[in-house]
Amino acid sequence: MMSELQDLEKNALAELNAATTEDQFLNIRTKYLGRKGLVTGLLRNIAGLSGDEKPLFGKLCNELKNSLNAKIDEAIQKQSEKIKEEIVLKEKTDVTLPGSWIKRGRIHPVVQIRREICSVFASFGFSIVEGPEIELDYYNFEALNIPRDHPARDMQDTFYIEDNIVLRTHTSPVQVRIMEKVRPPLRILSPGKVYRRDSDVSHTPMFHQIEGLMVDKGVTFGDLKGILTAFLKMIFGENTVLRFRPSFFPFTEPSAEVDIRCVMCGGNGCRVCGQSGWLEILGSGMVDPAVFQHVNYDSEEYTGFAFGLGLERIAMLKYGISDIRLFFENDIRFLKQF
Repeated sequence: MMSELQDLEKNALAELNAATTEDQFLNIRTKYLGRKGLVTGLLRNIAGLSGDEKPLFGKLCNELKNSLNAKIDEAIQKQSEKIKEEIVLKEKTDVTLPGSWIKRGRIHPVVQIRREICSVFASFGFSIVEGPEIELDYYNFEALNIPRDHPARDMQDTFYIEDNIVLRTHTSPVQVRIMEKVRPPLRILSPGKVYRRDSDVSHTPMFHQIEGLMVDKGVTFGDLKGILTAFLKMIFGENTVLRFRPSFFPFTEPSAEVDIRCVMCGGNGCRVCGQSGWLEILGSGMVDPAVFQHVNYDSEEYTGFAFGLGLERIAMLKYGISDIRLFFENDIRFLKQF
């Protein structure tokens, strides 16, 4: 029995020295010291010893159990420390290297322009309002004096979801919705995304518009001209030269396009302005009485003006950007310039 105990201790220490993982150390503990382990098995045979041998053998078995337990715990501790050291060495930071800086984000140029324009019109007393991008045909067209057979519908190149549900082609439907709920006087500005079937260097299927509306007693075309002139000078500079050209929009009468002197060539003529010296900025006009009829406004008592502009176009002109698609590519090299 004594020789068996010595052989068992020798084998246990040999296995412990050969083990390299925590699982192997734990398996050795179970194999030798568990309830069905080898040391426990020897203790069960203690009855076969003489009276003098029993106390000595029991003492040696307990000493072996305590010794193996301590050695296994020590081996596990050393293995854990070794793993930690390896991780530290592997992930060690060289403090002599230059620091790694988190790059600051930038506000998208279209968002910058939107905020700037909203701020300007807020100073004029306009409220900022928004509406749904998926719109009823009624609000997008019919309530704006564009019936189903109107040729202006072809100009919009509309995305239809259903026969009477569309992706809005402008933010004017927001104005109709507000006029249904609010009686004059009112001054509102409606920014947001709009959708049309068009895609090239100056057009995208989704883009951003801002449209304004002012309705009150005695509002004239002179008020429209004064507000838009002040607005454009605040955006492009006090020396900005602009002109109003007669135009046509189904929901305004009379209507006018507003141009500014080309910001690229100063009016001398270039590729951007088509050698004309002028850049089209926005459309505007006095609200057509037919639109007032849809919202139960008395066109004999109230008059108003409306205008609309594309944010991407304003940003392109102000920042000298030649391709509208750059706004949607998320190229950090482009965005960090603004």
